[in-house]
Amino acid sequence: MTYSHTQKAYLAHAVMVAGTVALAVGYVTEALEPFLLVALILIATGIVCAACFGTLTVADEGECLRVRFGPVPLFGTRIRYAEVTTFAPDRSKFIDGWGIHYVPWRGMTYNIWGFACVTFSVGGKIVRIGTDDPGGLIEFLKTRIPEAASRSRLDSRR
Repeated sequence: MTYSHTQKAYLAHAVMVAGTVALAVGYVTEALEPFLLVALILIATGIVCAACFGTLTVADEGECLRVRFGPVPLFGTRIRYAEVTTFAPDRSKFIDGWGIHYVPWRGMTYNIWGFACVTFSVGGKIVRIGTDDPGGLIEFLKTRIPEAASRSRLDSRR
């Protein structure tokens, strides 16, 4: 059994469209005032960020679970199955944010939209992977790393 799921951040797509329109309008404007130049730079930065964080793909890659932002694939991580001690469906908090965030007492979060996630214990560290398919990811993980699944059930009873 393999797994691959891509979650889309529709807000990022809206930012790319609106930003592209704003850049086009700025390009045809004859007078580049300093304010307009700064605004165009910020809009271009927003477009690049939206292109980097418009989707989040979680996929099986044999020995690891690949987490990749896209459609421009600059950011992501891999979680080696051998290092996973537990996993469970969860909900991230507002403090965890969207994108890639580290909160010292909460661990790493990779998320683009919503609060549904799967929380992993990996080498003693907490990693949260946001997804709009937590049930599908959990079912896949149960077949891929059954020893961690049994530990997860034991930990949830405590």
